[in-house]
Amino acid sequence: MTFAGDTRGRTVRPDRRERPGPRSGLTAQALRDLRGLSPLTLLLIGSQFAFNVGFFAVLPYLADHLGGGLGLAGWLVGLVLGLRTFSQQGLFVVGGTLTDRFGARPVVLVGCALRIAGFCWLGFAEGTAPVIVSVLLIGFAAALFSPAVETEVVRQAVRHERTAGTHRTRVLALFSVAGQAGTLVGPLLGALLLLGGFRTACLVGAAVFALVLAGHLRLMPRAAPDSAPGADPGGGHPRLREGVRLLLGDRRFLGLCLAYSGYLLAYNQLYLALPGEVERATGSQAALGWLLAWASVLYIAVQFPVLSWAAARLTRRATLVWGLLLISLGFASAAALTPVGALGGLLPSLAFVTALTLGQVLIVPTVRAWLPDLVDDARLGLFTGALSSLSGLVVLLGSVPAGAVLDVGGPAPWLLLAAVPLAAAALVPRGVRP
Repeated sequence: MTFAGDTRGRTVRPDRRERPGPRSGLTAQALRDLRGLSPLTLLLIGSQFAFNVGFFAVLPYLADHLGGGLGLAGWLVGLVLGLRTFSQQGLFVVGGTLTDRFGARPVVLVGCALRIAGFCWLGFAEGTAPVIVSVLLIGFAAALFSPAVETEVVRQAVRHERTAGTHRTRVLALFSVAGQAGTLVGPLLGALLLLGGFRTACLVGAAVFALVLAGHLRLMPRAAPDSAPGADPGGGHPRLREGVRLLLGDRRFLGLCLAYSGYLLAYNQLYLALPGEVERATGSQAALGWLLAWASVLYIAVQFPVLSWAAARLTRRATLVWGLLLISLGFASAAALTPVGALGGLLPSLAFVTALTLGQVLIVPTVRAWLPDLVDDARLGLFTGALSSLSGLVVLLGSVPAGAVLDVGGPAPWLLLAAVPLAAAALVPRGVRP
């Protein structure tokens, strides 16, 4: 991966391992990593936290608002939620392509503005059509700013690795932890805001994104330092058609997409398989929120030590494979523990959530760190967006048979689902392109 203006001549093996450093606590290590980062990287990490706080303060309560507050039919609620997912995940490739063409700053600013407009509109929307349009705006906003921020933070992580010698996964781990912290704080904030009504939650969510917009408007350079988004060595911007052709012809990238899709399909079982298992074990879904909170807390607590341990001993491919194997073990453990009544019958769910989270800790920063070694910098945005869009499409298609399998009941579905991350591990690409 080559950056415009990088004349230091220092190279880093794309798949190099990090030497073990002195052991330290989570907070000390995180603060040490933060102190060495550029203001732009800190802005991107803080944005990820704010994005998730604003998003999860509103969206977890959307279905109840649509069905209970507005009285929409169940199928219509499902349609609205599906449209939001498609307008976000399915269109990430659009945001990534625009990032390559114009740079991260304008794409993030437009995305934040659309999210503010969408939340404000949703807070006041009462008819079906206004609700659908506002939700589409909310989803498309994320399809713009998320790939833009992810692309730029990867660029900055690689640059920091070259200049400071700090492994890029450490920076990307901070980015992931910030997102998880936002995921944890957002629903709690939303629960408090709902005391003033759903409209209040929407307006506060819009205010959060207004602060993010102001921060990027004030602090983000018009062009990222030492980078020329969308530029290639020959000058000009890469043609989209050529980029898509290269994307579809890159077997290593497609292999990474399929492996990541297996992870996402497994992760989606937090919202598909886990609620049913919790209700089977306890008679209600009251414990589901606590299990999801445990997942976020565990992720934040173990991200740095686990990833540092892996970076010191494993290649990126091995880290990704072990993460997928851990998730497969989580499904198998849930199947084996189904008859066990410990912890009020929640032991299978707890084992699954714990193993899934540990696998996620290894997989998410590693995939982000690996991507720049597989693609040209001029098309990093396109490939970053395509990774999410293609994986989201696979998850959408795979959720139908996964749901059908869950109807069988008992431990069998968990064993069958364990094969998904196992198969994904076999698809992880070998080596990187020079």
